[in-house]
Amino acid sequence: MKTNLRNNLKSILFLTLIVFCFNQSFAQETEITGTVTTTTGEPIPFANILIKGTSQGTSADFDGIYSISAASDQILVFSYVGFKTLEVPVGDQKVVDVQLQEDVATLDEIVVVGYGTQDKKDLTSAISVVKSDQIQKRQTTTVAESLQGLATGVNVRGGGQPGQEAKIEIRGLKNLQNANPLYVIDGLVTTANRDFNPNDIESIQILKDAAAAAIYGSRAANGVIIITTKKGKQGPLQVSVSSKWSVTEVPRYDLAGQEEFVRLNNMAYDNAGIPRQDLNLDVNTDWQEEVFRTGLIQDQNVSFSGGGENSSYFMSGNYFGNKGTVIGTKFDRVSFRVNSSGTKGIFSIGENLALSNSKNNEIGGPEALRGNPFIDVVRLFPTIPVYDEDNPGGYGYGKSGVANTFAANPVAISNLIDQSIQNFRIRGNVWAELNPFPFLKYRASFGYETSFDNFKYLRKEGSWTLNQPYEASFTNQNRAQSQTKLLENTLTFTHDFGKHGLTVLAGTTYQKDSYEQINGLKRNLLVNPNTGEYFDVLDLGDQAQVGGFRNEASLLSYLGRLEYNYDDRYLLNAVFRRDGSSRFSDANKWSNFPSLSLAWRLSNESFFNIESISDLKLRASYGELGSGNIGNYEYQGFINTFGAIVLGTGQNLTPSATQVRLANSELQWETLKQTNLGLDLALFKNKLQITADYFIAKTENVLFGFPILLSTGNDGGNPIANAATVENKGFELNIAYNKVINNDLSFNASLNFTKLNNKLVKLGNGLNESIQGNTITRAGGPVGMWYVLQTDGLFQSQDEINNYTNSEGEVIQPGAVPGDIRFVDFNDDGEITNEDKSIVASPWPDFEMGFNAGVTYKDFDFSMNWIGSFGATVYNGYRSIVDRFDDDSNYRAGVQPWTPENPNTDFPRIVKGTTLNSRADSDRWLEDGSFARLKYIGLGYSLPQNTLEKIGFSKVRLSLSAQNIITITGYEGLDPEFSNSNIFQRGVDLGSYPNVQTYSLGVEFGF
Repeated sequence: MKTNLRNNLKSILFLTLIVFCFNQSFAQETEITGTVTTTTGEPIPFANILIKGTSQGTSADFDGIYSISAASDQILVFSYVGFKTLEVPVGDQKVVDVQLQEDVATLDEIVVVGYGTQDKKDLTSAISVVKSDQIQKRQTTTVAESLQGLATGVNVRGGGQPGQEAKIEIRGLKNLQNANPLYVIDGLVTTANRDFNPNDIESIQILKDAAAAAIYGSRAANGVIIITTKKGKQGPLQVSVSSKWSVTEVPRYDLAGQEEFVRLNNMAYDNAGIPRQDLNLDVNTDWQEEVFRTGLIQDQNVSFSGGGENSSYFMSGNYFGNKGTVIGTKFDRVSFRVNSSGTKGIFSIGENLALSNSKNNEIGGPEALRGNPFIDVVRLFPTIPVYDEDNPGGYGYGKSGVANTFAANPVAISNLIDQSIQNFRIRGNVWAELNPFPFLKYRASFGYETSFDNFKYLRKEGSWTLNQPYEASFTNQNRAQSQTKLLENTLTFTHDFGKHGLTVLAGTTYQKDSYEQINGLKRNLLVNPNTGEYFDVLDLGDQAQVGGFRNEASLLSYLGRLEYNYDDRYLLNAVFRRDGSSRFSDANKWSNFPSLSLAWRLSNESFFNIESISDLKLRASYGELGSGNIGNYEYQGFINTFGAIVLGTGQNLTPSATQVRLANSELQWETLKQTNLGLDLALFKNKLQITADYFIAKTENVLFGFPILLSTGNDGGNPIANAATVENKGFELNIAYNKVINNDLSFNASLNFTKLNNKLVKLGNGLNESIQGNTITRAGGPVGMWYVLQTDGLFQSQDEINNYTNSEGEVIQPGAVPGDIRFVDFNDDGEITNEDKSIVASPWPDFEMGFNAGVTYKDFDFSMNWIGSFGATVYNGYRSIVDRFDDDSNYRAGVQPWTPENPNTDFPRIVKGTTLNSRADSDRWLEDGSFARLKYIGLGYSLPQNTLEKIGFSKVRLSLSAQNIITITGYEGLDPEFSNSNIFQRGVDLGSYPNVQTYSLGVEFGF
């Protein structure tokens, strides 16, 4: 018995040893290779492959090929965004080829809306989505610039000044404040200004109609731009580096050289019968060559990302430097970002943190038309030297009898004024989610943003213009800090009941903003005798001045949203938000903003059977949005406490205070009411997609300060009132086509079209019209229409002048001579006065378009972007200076003014000292502002996979691109794509900083 037991134990031990050895040999890691493709056989580049239960993993290459070491008893987990995760046991396989199925739900949940996400196919409102690759291929400073031409209803106007922030307008004119839309970055209400790094963007959602934006209530009247930044993905550490270098050139005027200038200037003085200037013919200055230069931009970016099953991280660093095309201009930005998240059971937590430090050096003088280099280079003569030792500071400028101009020398301003703005910003949020049940989620978020601003202005001794009074050196500096605190709590219920899908969101938000500033000024600064440098610290100098102020505002909101889906055919979305703002009095502090949107997916109906149509959906919505875009204390009176009066028999000086600005305690919310009708159509298995929208938007109780007389006792700005009603109608169309020919060739193209019409329904305050400059805004018509005198050719003889009479036979322009402009006597009173002005044109385009196209062939990719604006009439401020001749400036090259020997011209006779042919309020300076521009064109090359394997990288891409290199236009100014911040004079181009031509070389690599 003992012998049998002993033998059995030996057998068991022997068998155990065999199994153990077998398992050990079987469990040894082997090299597994394979390809990850879609169900149609297309490779999935950079798909993630992870060994289940470990942090070991790899990524497929550009062609979907991967290699990983794994044991036979392990499981490979294949995943990629937009596809279902697949688990495959290794077993005895050495080649594991897998096909990942598209995850329709995942693909449709890429659209981020306020306080949640929605399936893209189930949207019931107007939302445009812009992806990161479209944003980051361009060389821009701000996000807004990158959106040009990429979305319908989004108008963007920028410029080439370093650090300049583009103006963005969603669906036309909403009010008279010219305010930018609301930006939301990773849930934080903030701004996407010049200190935000566009390289961090994953996607952008533009909420265009009231139903889409209503969840943001009182701040959403100008539209909402939601930015989602990049996050880490499950898998090993991924490192991505990109470097882009660009050279920039500014467009230049075609100005007269010295010889032509002297000839025309002498002619103007001779025609006026006054002595010529004693022009300095020994000087021939090209002022554009002195002021403009080749600019340089560098954009360096590095990021690290990765994660496991329950956590992820993303970190990035960026340096952006822009040496401007105008002397004395420069912009630098350093930024850093960390996004991370983690999950443990039913609890999740994460944060998004961004740090940035930017510095902007600007050129500019104290006056609008002196200190603008694009005006000064036109007004300065080629006979004026850049430097003149006889002038204070040693710079050349106007001189009486020699150069009768009051233009400023930009070189002098660049050296005599140092102006910089430095900003250090911290922004981000911390969030936590609790999912006690699969259908219920609670989310709490705390957002914080603070900005430390440092402004320095140093004015050195010296002059830059004729007859400039002496001013001692001084420095003006201020320090400011702004803070925003945002606390949000939301509860989301989501559940499906058979064919019924229901999502209910409820929440509260509280936001508090504060801003405080201190400033100081010192004159007669000390100068280093060895270097000539000024000591610009505030403890040096004399005549000290100090000041400061503090502002605070708060906003409390309650919000809710109901989403209902029946059988993926009938969709409903209802939103309600109630806002209370400290910017309004207690009586008008609160307002409600509801919206309702519906959609019907016809393509899912049983009676619908059109094979070529993949999806067809009709949408309709109505919503109300608000705006409280006014100062913090507008409803309260402004008191000046620095007054003094003489009182009593002793005539003692007694301090006093008086109200200096009228206030309106009845201010209330501005309300936008918008109706939207839309259609979403997808054809040929979603290869062709068409989206169309028509909307009507009316903004009531528009907040604006129309000018009032100073005799009312008002000073310090026009008091705000709920004065006007603005109506805006528009049509948007977007057509996109994507086609994969084979594994080597694919292409895409999209065309977007936007047509807008605005109307000022009423002005309020008893006004029928408002005239500003050369524009008029009348009730019932568009804003800022051109209101000028009409010209009718030139008088060719004295007989023509004598015969130009009104209906009563009165000579209309008896003081004219042959070669002068003939003006239209619009009211037939026999003379040319302001009463003869009429509405002649509109500054608003008839329509705008964008065209985008891209082609990928093997390792090469090509893309381009065109934008166009058609039908607007604009005011050419450049020509209003160089073509007037009554004032002294340089002139356009090649002009042929009227003379008895040259009567066949449309250019009037030139004469110094009279405005007869140079009136700024005539249609002579109006031009067609239509243009089509190649905004971007780029070619890229990605290294093939076999090369990448040799150098150990997962991606290497080289790119060449150019921006703004082709513009088709009849406009004679520098740039038809200019911007003007005055909503009433948006068509006036007077020294606007033009867009620059940019040529870029870039490299990207990852491992």
